[in-house]
Amino acid sequence: MNDTKQEARVIIGEELEALRKTIIAHHLNAGQRASGRTERSLHVEFTDSTGTLYGRQAFGVLEVGRAGGKVPKGFYKVILQWMQDKGIQVEKPKSFAFLVARKIAKEGTKVHREGKIVDIYSQEIPKTVQNILDRLFGVFAKDVQHINLNSNEKD
Repeated sequence: MNDTKQEARVIIGEELEALRKTIIAHHLNAGQRASGRTERSLHVEFTDSTGTLYGRQAFGVLEVGRAGGKVPKGFYKVILQWMQDKGIQVEKPKSFAFLVARKIAKEGTKVHREGKIVDIYSQEIPKTVQNILDRLFGVFAKDVQHINLNSNEKD
């Protein structure tokens, strides 16, 4: 791998890792942590030409909540696990989880119902893209300057 490509890869990796850490911090500051699966799901992967930050499939609902509608079969079990992860104790946990699951299915989550947007990642992505572009421009600008300095031809 040439030096410029390696330097670009390092820059993209650093910026995606910084984005991953920022998203986790926002997620924790919003009080959304239950089991820790969401933050553990965030990881950076590279191919020869791309770097990608991946997260859980349900990641999108962190900012806008979940709308009411069809829920997975046994959704109350997900709520029951969430209660355990959060340390929520009630007299009849299965009944409570069932009622919470039914309310979410009918009306959506509290974040969705209140129309809030919790800033977890949306505002950070454009900043990260701009940081990558700014840093990469510096790398490639050095190459262009080097090419111009070594050119003996005139137009």
